[in-house]
Amino acid sequence: MYVLMAVIFVVGYLCIALEHPLRLDKAASAILTAALTWTVLVLGANEILPTLELYTNDPADSSGIVVSALRHHLGEIAEILFFLLGAMTIVELVDAHGGFKVITDRITTRRRVSLLWIIGLLTFFLSAVLDNLTTTIVMISLLRKLVRGRPERWLYVGIVVIAANAGGAWSPIGDVTTTMLWIGGQITAHQVVTNLFLPSLACLLVPLVILSLRLKGDAPRPRVRAHLAEGGHETTDGERNIVLAMGIGALLFVPVFKTVTGLPPYMGILFGLGVLWAATEIMHRNKKPELKHPLSVIGVLHRIDTPSILFFLGILLAVSSLATAGHLGQIALALRDGLGDIFAINYAIGLLSAVVDNVPLVAGAMKMYPLVSEGMLASTPAAEAEWMSRFVVDGRFWQLLAFCAGTGGSSLIIGSAAGVAAMGMEKIGFFWYIRRVSLLAFLGYTAGALVYFLMYM
Repeated sequence: MYVLMAVIFVVGYLCIALEHPLRLDKAASAILTAALTWTVLVLGANEILPTLELYTNDPADSSGIVVSALRHHLGEIAEILFFLLGAMTIVELVDAHGGFKVITDRITTRRRVSLLWIIGLLTFFLSAVLDNLTTTIVMISLLRKLVRGRPERWLYVGIVVIAANAGGAWSPIGDVTTTMLWIGGQITAHQVVTNLFLPSLACLLVPLVILSLRLKGDAPRPRVRAHLAEGGHETTDGERNIVLAMGIGALLFVPVFKTVTGLPPYMGILFGLGVLWAATEIMHRNKKPELKHPLSVIGVLHRIDTPSILFFLGILLAVSSLATAGHLGQIALALRDGLGDIFAINYAIGLLSAVVDNVPLVAGAMKMYPLVSEGMLASTPAAEAEWMSRFVVDGRFWQLLAFCAGTGGSSLIIGSAAGVAAMGMEKIGFFWYIRRVSLLAFLGYTAGALVYFLMYM
């Protein structure tokens, strides 16, 4: 059963990668993979659980342990999905009011290279303030106003994925794995910003420089249209500016809300959505229903890409089943025994995060390499203390783990939350991304890791 789970995951992964040749939507493959892996886990619980030191003689207890684990993982995944749903709704509401015109009108260049650098650097810094997932959603919405045609736009979207992951890695609120390490006490906000900014910047600059040597000419701009809401009603400049300001404010408010209240980010995004919902209802309360509806949250909900959310649910559930059964823990143990060096371990974890979700990988690393206190170092022999010093607060292992886990996933489009969101919103093909973006992302990731190595070791 243990091996069968891995086989099912690999087959499901291939179905997702071969979505276009198979003509099978990736969301269906992901949902089926999740359902099958958890089914095999619960049916083989008596065989698998003893290897995890969760032995029980009662099959009912074995099933109960698996169901409890499923509920635990589903709760964590639901936080991500509700955050994604809230962020996408806010972005679509701003778009329905023509709010992004305020930004796109200020980006007047049509040169491919200039636009590439503007998009890349804007995404990089915005991701550090928001997070890589929200930033990706916002930037793709902006790109639709700047570049016409999906094949032309996809290369810019690829840079958005790389830049969003690189920008999120050096900020304690920019990426979920960096946030995990920050909340867990492995890193501090000041040190992660100071020590990871240059490696993260190198991770973006290398792909930008390479692409700048290849891109020529002007990018096709979308045809100029009046910014009308659906139903033919034109929004005023005041309405556009208010909704844009409130929408961006709601996104920026999320890390503040989390810091002040301690509640998860999805509560902050839902709070912001609720405020924006009420404001737009009041703003359009005197309009006819057929003109008000397209400008309301209810009206824009049908524009949300529901299949992408279901795909996200399926792939995260499938990965969580492997984490529960011990597959990811076994991989982490193999990395420790086979590589030994912390740079090699972290570099491998980053590449592995392109295949499986980086959240359980980082969670596994946090469990396998406990946080070391200064007091423990003082009472440890010098040779061993030198190795253990890498695992103190702001130790080199934790900082490099934040960078590698945050940026390594860019090598494959399904290797990060930003990539998954981009894949769903733009319908980017798995193999197209491999051909056009993966090598750029890998070179940037490697350059960033080398910069960290040269800076601190």
